[in-house]
Amino acid sequence: MARLSKGRRWAEGFLSTVAAVFVRPWVWASLLFLFALGAGLGIGSWSNLCADCPSIAQIHTWEPQQTSKVYSHDGQLIAELGIERRTAVAIDALPPHVPQAFIAIEDRRFYEHGGFDVRAIGRAAIARLLPTSTIRSVTGFSLRTGGASTITQQLARNIFVETIGFDVRVERKLKEIQVALEIERAYTKDQILEAYMNQINLGPGWWGIQTASRNYFGKNAIDLNPAEGAMLAAVGNRPGAYSPFRDQEAALSRRNLVLDRMASEGFLSESEAEEWKTFPLPTERARVSEGSAPYLVEFVRQEVQARFGNQLYTAGFQIHTTIDLEMQRAAEIAMARGFDRIEERPGFRHPTFAEYMASAEAGEELSNTPYLQGAMVVLDPQTGAIRAMVGGRDFNHSKFDRVRLARRQPGSSFKTFVYAAALANGIPASHIISDNPGFWEQGPGLDPWSPRNFDREFYGDMTLREAYRRSINTVAAKLGNDEVGLETIAQTAQRLGIRTPIPRYPAMPIGSPDVIPLQLAEAYATIAALGVRSPATAVRRVLTADGDLLWEPVPDQTQVLDPLSARITVSLMEDVVAFGTGNNGVRNVAGLPYEIPAAGKTGTTNDGTDVWFVGFTPTLQALVWFGMDQPQTIHAEATGGGFAAPVWGEFMRQVYVGDIFPDESTEGSEAPQPLLPAPEPWSLDGLVMREVDSRTGLLASPWCPADRAYLEYFIPGTEPTEECDDTARGGPSLRWPW
Repeated sequence: MARLSKGRRWAEGFLSTVAAVFVRPWVWASLLFLFALGAGLGIGSWSNLCADCPSIAQIHTWEPQQTSKVYSHDGQLIAELGIERRTAVAIDALPPHVPQAFIAIEDRRFYEHGGFDVRAIGRAAIARLLPTSTIRSVTGFSLRTGGASTITQQLARNIFVETIGFDVRVERKLKEIQVALEIERAYTKDQILEAYMNQINLGPGWWGIQTASRNYFGKNAIDLNPAEGAMLAAVGNRPGAYSPFRDQEAALSRRNLVLDRMASEGFLSESEAEEWKTFPLPTERARVSEGSAPYLVEFVRQEVQARFGNQLYTAGFQIHTTIDLEMQRAAEIAMARGFDRIEERPGFRHPTFAEYMASAEAGEELSNTPYLQGAMVVLDPQTGAIRAMVGGRDFNHSKFDRVRLARRQPGSSFKTFVYAAALANGIPASHIISDNPGFWEQGPGLDPWSPRNFDREFYGDMTLREAYRRSINTVAAKLGNDEVGLETIAQTAQRLGIRTPIPRYPAMPIGSPDVIPLQLAEAYATIAALGVRSPATAVRRVLTADGDLLWEPVPDQTQVLDPLSARITVSLMEDVVAFGTGNNGVRNVAGLPYEIPAAGKTGTTNDGTDVWFVGFTPTLQALVWFGMDQPQTIHAEATGGGFAAPVWGEFMRQVYVGDIFPDESTEGSEAPQPLLPAPEPWSLDGLVMREVDSRTGLLASPWCPADRAYLEYFIPGTEPTEECDDTARGGPSLRWPW
């Protein structure tokens, strides 16, 4: 008792002392000062903690980066251009189970908290400090494991990566909470959830649910079923670990966990969750049209970036192009068949594409490939719209676009400009020039230039029509150098669409100047449109992400060649396809029906280094070129008619008949599926028709052999008026008046 009394007395004394101290004013003042100091330091630390965090204004104005979408002429997605491949989709457009899946697995109290979840933080802390077995033994149940970050916090660190980041530090976590609170004040819950689903990474460069949905399932996010929505929510935690393309077992387990959580939260019934667990996971990336026409997509990218700068990669432009994906496919298949035919020819001495790609060097990206290359471009001659483009053998291996950038000798395909210039200057197609040797001075110190024909033979007098059909070099050289003039030819070619320099050398009329294939195609398209030039274009219009018009190129159409001159030039080219140098490849090998009106010109350079076929129908123009990147002989028997014309013919047959390349979408259909209706022939209105003699160019008459007569077209005033008369020259008359 004494000991207890002593302790009691000590306690009472201590309390009396404390009471005496605290009644003094200076003590209370000191305590208040310390409290204020601590509060100030806390508030200051909290404020300065995120001095580099985004301001409220930044949060209010933030918008996710979106890739710009490139579409075909009929609205099919071809490619996405951007830093992060993302297509935003409104939450209201999604089926409810998609956002519910993300809430169930990531933040089940999303609609209850104000930006961070104290319960989740506590749960995560306990789970990190104590083993699961200990928690179970004490509480009788297992804590739901997972991170403490809410959806709002995850959005904060995803949209402001540079200032918040992803490193595991208390400071970073506090910054994340501070920005999350600001986001909650700035936006509604649905806006936050929508931004989150459009922002997060769900695969290799697939940002947001729309891009991920297209790549995993080949469908839009608005069409996702509960199992697919659950899989995207599952992948969102760790795309590398839970991708079904990398680990089917892990992906399935995580997907099913999301479905279980959806059931426990009341978003699905237990039976629905079990049923959706049987839905299969994707095993490979969905097949979509993306990746088509890579050379054309690159052309479009450069055009749009030149106009709008780096907005192209972040603003989500909708870029509508002129490309027709079915024509693109037909062009790619036709070119592939052409490559194979050439490489399989006996005597082909270069490495084949397959051989080179099997070599150790195949992984390199080259500007000059050692194997056979080629190019093809297809235009609408009435508008200049590019419908298909193949710029090379393999874009991943060689991104050099041979359609837009290569400079190659056109060979005989340049002769078209010589004949067009002659017709425009009043020289008729019945004009006679002798196919025999000719010589032209080239300049001081140089030997005179003398062309020779492909077969090294000479055939004497012939009309321009026959010379063009047979691609006679000497006649083209004489016509160009002696009658039309090099300057006139050069100006004609430039008006039609050639923009590369055209040296005024004697060999120019037979194709010595280098040309760019796209410009050559554009010039031929001008002739197909009867003299109306429409510059080649790939962009139809550019819209904002919201659909507002930004840019719509207006075709600059100009009449650059007299329509009647152009129509007779077309007639000369029709002969090439009907029974000239292009006939065998286009009509016989490719099987393009004679009912399809077609016109074109072959081109073969010296030693077979470049081979061409450039031609058109009334509704479509196409150019085909084959050659080696480093100019050298393709093959000892290389010709435009043998190598390029069949590719052109097969492409046109697929377009107008549709029976040559199988199409998966129409497999099993009995009737072929043409891409365009058969066109009507070009009109002959305005031209004068006369029967003329093919050896004199005069009007056919009873006094010249009947087998030399043919029907020729003339611009009014250029037709012959004198009749042919072999008897006046001492020759026999083989045709009688009766």
